Formats: sequence, C-alpha cells, structure tokens
Amino acid sequence: MEHFIKRRFPPALFKNLLIDLEDRLRASALKAHAMVRDHAGLDPKRSRELEGQARFRMMEKAFQETCETHGGVLLTDGIIPLTDLRVFQPFMRLEHHGQGIILGLAAMSEPAALPVKNISRKAGVTLNYNLSPRLDLDGTGPRIGDIFVLFLVARDRERAGKISEFAVGVIDAGYEQYLFYEPLDKYLEGYADEPVFAPLPSSGAGATSPVISLKKTIKPFIPPEQPNDGEGNERDKSDPRV
Repeated sequence: MEHFIKRRFPPALFKNLLIDLEDRLRASALKAHAMVRDHAGLDPKRSRELEGQARFRMMEKAFQETCETHGGVLLTDGIIPLTDLRVFQPFMRLEHHGQGIILGLAAMSEPAALPVKNISRKAGVTLNYNLSPRLDLDGTGPRIGDIFVLFLVARDRERAGKISEFAVGVIDAGYEQYLFYEPLDKYLEGYADEPVFAPLPSSGAGATSPVISLKKTIKPFIPPEQPNDGEGNERDKSDPRV
C-alpha cells in the first residue's frame, strides 16, 4: 500500500509544495503563539485555548495560499468530486496525469494519532473506499480516481509555538485507521532536487544562441598609455591600438 500511495501522490512531483507547506505552517504556529502571548492578556488556560484556535486558522489560510501557488484549486462550492458531500475546510485539488488528489489539512493530538473526525474529513475519506485492502476477486480493487490525502500537523507539547511533526496520511473510508502514514522527512527521503544542467551550445541552422569559442592564441593587453609592449620593446607605430 505504501508504494501504491506514493505512486498516486508522488513525493518527487509534490516535494516543493510539501516543503513550502512545512515552512509556512511552522511560521504560522510561531506567529499565533507570539500574538496571544504578547497581546491577549489572558491567563495560561485561556491563552492555550485561544492559541490553539488561532494557530489552526492561521495555518489553514497559509495552507490554502501555498497550495494555490503550486497549482492547487479550491473545491468548487466545497463539494467533494462525484458526490453531493459538502466540506467546510479548504480542501485543495491537484492533478497529475489524470490522477486527482484532494489535499486537506488536519491537526493531530500527537504524532500518528488520527485527527478528530469532523464533517469535512468524514466526507473526504469517502474517496478512499477503493484504497481499502480487501480480496480483489471481482476486479474492483484500487483504481484511478481522486484520493483524499491529509497534510498532518502535531504541535510540540513541550515547546510553545513549535511543531513536533509533519506527516502525510491517508485515512480509510470508515475513519478507523491510517491506510498510509509517514512523517514528512521520511516521505521525502531520497527525493533531492533534480540537478540543473546548462544547455550545450548549438550551431548550424536554427540555432537560437551564438556559438562562443576561445581564441587559439592569446595576446597580452597593452594599455594605450604604455610606451612599449610590456617587455621593453617599442610598440609598432602601425599597431591600430596606438
């Protein structure tokens, strides 16, 4: 199942999106903490509650903006594709070679814990019915179609304003377990940036850039004000540089 999910949501293709999400969401968590600490004037209990609300709403906004920058599209009218199920969170749709991915954001109470089930996530996981493991006797096993993937965040309980883990997870249609879960670092492991090679110079008809070649012999530069050639010899008066 692990390799199947990664084929449907390939880390190499979405690497930059996921890294940008990590950066933006870390910054949002820190900003929410500083805002409540410096301006709320509340006791510790109320401060924690307010920070939790502010953190998720600020992350939610950053999540949507980042996905849009990378080509993600907010679900039209908040409707899950091919259903009449409505969602109330910013679920973003991305597509690659006909494979649709509905990407959502969810907070975990701790790493690898299922996020709280709400109306939106319950609607989203209905897309994952065909990912559920079962005997494929009738040929109705996993097939091409949109899948619901969550970008998961667990706050650091020991350090205020910090995140302990980001992960990529796929929850089964019954919302009972993860069909797939990997911390973000592991998910992206081995998917380094592709090297960038400078194009080779071209020549001949249709060349769009000039061909540059080095001179076979190199003459030393002689400043115009210098009376000789730099080696104690008078310069030739016929030299066009005079």
